[in-house]
Amino acid sequence: MTFRPAFIAAPVLVMGYGIIRLVDGLDGVRGPGPAWTIGHLAFIGALAAFISVFWQMRRLAGGRVLATVSAMAGTLGALALITQFSIDIAAGFLAADNYGMSTIIYQVRTLPGISQLAYDFGPYAFYLGQLVLVVLLAVQRRIKLWTPVLVLADLATPFIDKDLIPIGAVLLLISFLPLARGTAAATPANPAPALA
Repeated sequence: MTFRPAFIAAPVLVMGYGIIRLVDGLDGVRGPGPAWTIGHLAFIGALAAFISVFWQMRRLAGGRVLATVSAMAGTLGALALITQFSIDIAAGFLAADNYGMSTIIYQVRTLPGISQLAYDFGPYAFYLGQLVLVVLLAVQRRIKLWTPVLVLADLATPFIDKDLIPIGAVLLLISFLPLARGTAAATPANPAPALA
């Protein structure tokens, strides 16, 4: 049995970000300040772990075209989100208050290509790549069929309400545990037709 720490680190760091975000908002405003910075750094750490997760899932899925494209899309989406969160951290350091921080972020977002890359389109590649990889593993019977449902629920939580991020992270942790412990099947018990 092989232990894969990235599958634990990614959801735990997302959970940390979600909890710190809730604490940061207790006064009615989020950022700038230590909670803003620490929370964002936790999420950047989660994204780095996700990049490892994507390529490990690609390998588990057989490394074919669909798995490779999905891992690449997930990685590019993670890099887009890292860019977004880095902008947020820099704005937090440069601003004296939330209004100043929001102004700096807006000014950066209006630079050519930044909004599309880091905010509007780029991050969706992260969500799509992750979901396709998990569905591919489920179709190949390397993970349980309920795993994509939990991953989809996690991916949906920030779109429903960002305060639900910690709950989504718990669902993701549950879905990733078999992959982390190395108990996901190395080869499917009953091979399904290849999707890619």
